[in-house]
Amino acid sequence: MNMKQATTIEEVIQFLDEIIETSKLEQCAIGLFTTLYREVTLQIKHGIENGLFEDSERMEKIDVIFANRYLKAYYQFKTKEKPSECWEFSFTKGEEYWPIVAQHLLLGINAHVNLDLGIACAQVSTPESIFDLHSDYNKINEILSNLVEGVEKCLVEIWPTLTYILKLSGKIDNFFIDFSMKTARDGAWKYATEFVLLPENQREASIQERDIKVTKIARLVSNPGYFVSSIFKLIRLFEKGTVAQKIIELGKVEYLPTTKTIITPECVLQS
Repeated sequence: MNMKQATTIEEVIQFLDEIIETSKLEQCAIGLFTTLYREVTLQIKHGIENGLFEDSERMEKIDVIFANRYLKAYYQFKTKEKPSECWEFSFTKGEEYWPIVAQHLLLGINAHVNLDLGIACAQVSTPESIFDLHSDYNKINEILSNLVEGVEKCLVEIWPTLTYILKLSGKIDNFFIDFSMKTARDGAWKYATEFVLLPENQREASIQERDIKVTKIARLVSNPGYFVSSIFKLIRLFEKGTVAQKIIELGKVEYLPTTKTIITPECVLQS
């Protein structure tokens, strides 16, 4: 299996499509996050084409570097090489039965935002120029927030009993709406501003240290305690369709304005 790396945003979408199709064939839940990530990438591409960003060339460069970190981790995992700890944990859970769709999405978001995003931003910047990126960086938050309501609608289609179960438990606010994606991305931005200051010979150690923190968050998402885990298992039993059908359903996500989020407190890394 070739270690594919993109050079354009069109290639990013092409390679994500290939992973999605492979995941459908293999009935592998890795394709769930990949499907959501593809839609985010597509909206960024539209933003670049429509002049949303102050520096479109820089934004595409960030997008490609960001995506290549995911692609590298995916192909390392598939070829039995060692990706970062947080991606290895996420991909391993993608091959297991019990995680619900939302957990698969959160594990991918956790690894890609909390680890990869800050690194990608720093790699296109210098200590003097990184704050020139902040305005365009914040525009990504708008794109993400406009996808959330559509994602929630898809999740309800996959497990129709979700709303009833959460209301019955009295925990609905604790599961999906406590923190916004903006909060998670603020943590990634803080890391970017710190990472860009590091000399080259200290960067790998910083990435490894960050990876450990992000993996701890992943473990909380995967095992949030007996009570919550029990509810998640009940939800899992009532999820509709095969993994491939869930990937297809998630691929129907609509781009809608919203202020909600599916990010949980455990998925936010502030520093």
